[in-house]
Amino acid sequence: MTVTRPAAVANLQIDNERVRVTEWRFAPGTETGWHVHPTDYVVVPMTTGELGLETRDGVAVNSLQEGVSYTRVAGSEHNVFNDGASEFVFVEIELK
Repeated sequence: MTVTRPAAVANLQIDNERVRVTEWRFAPGTETGWHVHPTDYVVVPMTTGELGLETRDGVAVNSLQEGVSYTRVAGSEHNVFNDGASEFVFVEIELK
């Protein structure tokens, strides 16, 4: 699995012994690229809209709402992409 879209922009805000906080900005047509999360993490959407999620099991489209957070466990492997017409922004908080 290879990156086929331009990269989303990651802005590292905090990286210390306890947490890593990154703001992700997805212009239309961008993606994170395939990656595995080594730790549990929380995502806080800063906009409302849809993001695509590619996993080994296939592709899903997730509807996300500004300020409605969700969490995932360590080992999550995926590629997140924005096929929408508007920028999508979320903050990711990785728990070390």
